[in-house]
Amino acid sequence: PQFPGGIEKFYMFVGQHYKMPAEVSKQKLNGKVYLQFMVETDGSLTDIKILRDKLGNGAGEEAVRVLKLSPKWIPASEGGKPVRVMYNLPITVQAAK
Repeated sequence: PQFPGGIEKFYMFVGQHYKMPAEVSKQKLNGKVYLQFMVETDGSLTDIKILRDKLGNGAGEEAVRVLKLSPKWIPASEGGKPVRVMYNLPITVQAAK
């Protein structure tokens, strides 16, 4: 599966919609949030889960909120038919310096 326009467009989408949690910003935390989700046959995202969130303070929950806003992805296909695919993705969070 892929985000319309590719992974770079996806990261631009996340950057535009991610609202830095106050505590992450205050403490100037940087790190990655690892998410897992299912890309359905219609391109929608379901079963969004936080796998690892070393930042805490709402960073992972905000990443989940942004994924729920995502436009539909282009689903993967097998034998010409769309199939469900589990996707793992790191999102880098960098508080303003």
